[in-house]
Amino acid sequence: MNMQPREHASDRLSWFEILLIFLKLGCSSFGGPVAHIGYFRSEFVERRKWFDDGTYSELVALCQFLPGPASSQVGFAIGLLRGGIPGALAAWIGFTLPSAALLVAFAYGVNVVGGAEGQGWLHGLKLVAVAVVAQAALQMGRSLCPDAPRATLAVCAATFMLMAAPAYGQLLVILIGAIAGLLLLKPGDVSPAGAPMKPGIGTKTALLLFALFAALLIGLPLLAAQSGHTLIQLTDIFYRVGALVFGGGHIVLPMLQAEIVPTGIIGNDAFLAGYGMAQAVPGPLFTFAAYLGAVIAPPGSEIAYAGAALLAIFFSSFLLVPAALPFWAKLRGNSKAHAALCGVNAAVVGLILAALYDPVFIGAVTSPADFALVAAAYLALAGWKLPPWLVVLLGALVGWLT
Repeated sequence: MNMQPREHASDRLSWFEILLIFLKLGCSSFGGPVAHIGYFRSEFVERRKWFDDGTYSELVALCQFLPGPASSQVGFAIGLLRGGIPGALAAWIGFTLPSAALLVAFAYGVNVVGGAEGQGWLHGLKLVAVAVVAQAALQMGRSLCPDAPRATLAVCAATFMLMAAPAYGQLLVILIGAIAGLLLLKPGDVSPAGAPMKPGIGTKTALLLFALFAALLIGLPLLAAQSGHTLIQLTDIFYRVGALVFGGGHIVLPMLQAEIVPTGIIGNDAFLAGYGMAQAVPGPLFTFAAYLGAVIAPPGSEIAYAGAALLAIFFSSFLLVPAALPFWAKLRGNSKAHAALCGVNAAVVGLILAALYDPVFIGAVTSPADFALVAAAYLALAGWKLPPWLVVLLGALVGWLT
């Protein structure tokens, strides 16, 4: 049964309200892209009831289809649906600014993690992320896999990702989920779509955004080659990487390394130092671009280069998410398409289930005490209904004390 949102998904909020909500998430969402999806679900499905699980899972699936940072794109889409273009930009700024500021500070030589002393609280944060993802997987599984065919599809998707994990495996799993839903689920067997999506963007505008995306992808390399200016060359590199990467931040980091380390733009030691810091800060891993821009910049231009690199790596998302949403909103209203989307939703549950084990669980839980802290964090979230930001603080405190 779909949980109907308390507020209509097209109700508009001010950009400032959305900024504050996402700023809190940007300060507390540790653990990487899958954990971010769990934090978003806690905030917007469980707490604020802006969306039901089906609609939220559809947004996650759409952003998995698109290149770029999936969790940031989900946040951008939520901001767009709740506050239009100003809301989308506010959501991006709020979620991105904390980690970008911390990474630029690190480029200036400020160690925000605190060396070896910081590893305890960071470990506590990773353990809280396990509980957040586990809660999302369990509750989305109950809502989106209510029958044997969809539960089986979710388990098969998780097994495939854990056993094979090919390149673009997430896209393949979602496509197979859509086909399975179309073949196995009849339109009458699935509940109707939740509240309609109204992104406020027409199809003509969407097509123009797609055209601009392609024009920049083709034109920036030509402009960079002709101008020879370092800032334009970096803008081209970061835009291309952001526009062509599938799979989120864990894929973009090695792609950036291949683009800028062998060419001598940045040394490998400096790159790896920032790489490690990017894993430790909250928010999207794509903000690593801000660190790289600041390190590469000539003296006195660090902030300008950091800002340019950050905007460039996210700019394709600014174009693709609003371009795709109008078509997605029309697609989900078709009865046969909705059966396929139910299969997609089950596949998304499988992806989250697989990520719960690898990398979230095996990357954090190394002892019985770790498992006990995960269980306590899950109890605090699911049983006592404590807000995730408070559980994050408690997890950091316990990790630091132990």
